[in-house]
Amino acid sequence: MPVSVMDKSQATLYGVLAALVAIYVFRWRTNRLQHIPTLGGPSDPVLSYLSAFNYILNSTKILREGYERFKGSAFKVADLESWTVILNGPEMVDEIRKRPDEELSAMESNEEFLQIRYIFGKEPYEDPYHIHLTRDKLTRTLPAIVPDLVDELRATLPEYVPTHGDEWTTIDVTTTTQKIVARLSNRVFVRLPVCRNEEYLKMAVSIATDLIKDAFILKTSPHFLRPIVAWLASSTRRTVRRALPYLRPVIAERKEQIAEHGLGQDWPGKPNDMLQWIIENEMLRGAEDEAIIARILLVNFQAIHTTSTSITHALYHLAASPEYIHPLREEVQSIIAAEGWTKTALGKMRKLDSFLKESQRYNGISLVAPGRKALKDVRLSDGTVIPAGTMVNMNTHRLHLDDACYPNANEFDPFRFARIREVDGEGTKHQFTHTSNQYVAFGIGRHACPGRFFAATELKALLAYIVINYDLKVAGDGTRPRNLYFSHAILPSMSGKIMLRKCQVEEVT
Repeated sequence: MPVSVMDKSQATLYGVLAALVAIYVFRWRTNRLQHIPTLGGPSDPVLSYLSAFNYILNSTKILREGYERFKGSAFKVADLESWTVILNGPEMVDEIRKRPDEELSAMESNEEFLQIRYIFGKEPYEDPYHIHLTRDKLTRTLPAIVPDLVDELRATLPEYVPTHGDEWTTIDVTTTTQKIVARLSNRVFVRLPVCRNEEYLKMAVSIATDLIKDAFILKTSPHFLRPIVAWLASSTRRTVRRALPYLRPVIAERKEQIAEHGLGQDWPGKPNDMLQWIIENEMLRGAEDEAIIARILLVNFQAIHTTSTSITHALYHLAASPEYIHPLREEVQSIIAAEGWTKTALGKMRKLDSFLKESQRYNGISLVAPGRKALKDVRLSDGTVIPAGTMVNMNTHRLHLDDACYPNANEFDPFRFARIREVDGEGTKHQFTHTSNQYVAFGIGRHACPGRFFAATELKALLAYIVINYDLKVAGDGTRPRNLYFSHAILPSMSGKIMLRKCQVEEVT
């Protein structure tokens, strides 16, 4: 009996499927990551997706096991797009710090995570000058911006935390801190009056969720479709366009001043802020206003999410343990009374600095960091070979909870670093912004967070202002709301609430 056309088609289809399966299995068996141990589930084809889902839901448990079993070495975990190699222990932090960008690239890792070239275009990816502005110009202006931060705090806190006499006011911590940090940051980035425009501030806050959502959609799309997907479905691009009416009048006014006085020239009253620096950089390129606003929102993305998360963690600790308020209040009041609100004064608040650093150590904003992408095969000191194209991360959270690095590491000890700094020679090495092989909350080496000095100044001013003006306690049963863990992310409770009232002792404003 002759074979039907349908039978031939089915045979061809089965043959193609068998060939694809064979190729897939061959590639898996010859994958150069096979020599690196896998945690979280199987590494077999298809089944590895079960490992990826397991990691999303149980990352803290998997990373703890990995740190205990492979300290000083590496293991790998699956995510939905690829494998990630996790390095463990201070020695491996040093490995990342010493490796040149040609081997382990922070920029390519960041691009893999955020997909900047598709969402914002190639220019912010190829020339991320906003990072250099943050690291250099913004850091140099910190002494001048502290009075502005305090002035904004005096206006912002009564608005977002309305209190009456000795009555307690309950606030949703996550949303309130995002609003406060957005206003403080934009007082520095774009100045008054835009920094108080609620609609603009909503966009400054939402850019973080927009960008991360867009990046996830792009990473799960085929490479050849990513430009089209970004053009059609990008929430980030829509947010940039929506922000145009709020910043365009300010940009136009500043461009007129530049045309009058000359690009790159100084004049009396010239703004010295992030918006001005970005306008001048983009004018050199002949860019449109949309490019200026995209850069400003990128800076907001870097600033608002991490800073608001950090202060939320700290406020949860402070409200759950109000016995820490008095020593902090005593320190802040005495220094402000003597020196006023200055960057130098903030630098002398060692207990406050320690409280923030300990909160960052104990909680953090990510279970793993700092990200790198291998651009070539890299052999580590323990013999592990990282194949080119592989994503590499440090097991940061477990490092920070290692008793060998920090005695009683699983205990929140708010003045841990203040005590260490009392020892001769240790005064500067344990400041909030200082990075080391044992403390990588801000990254490590030349790629450490460029905005950490601004973030630290903002956090110190905010926490100092709160402790001398408010009493705090946790709403409900009085216990600290539990953190949330999802894949690599650490989030303070999104539903946690604390109660505040005006300080019942004499204030120093």
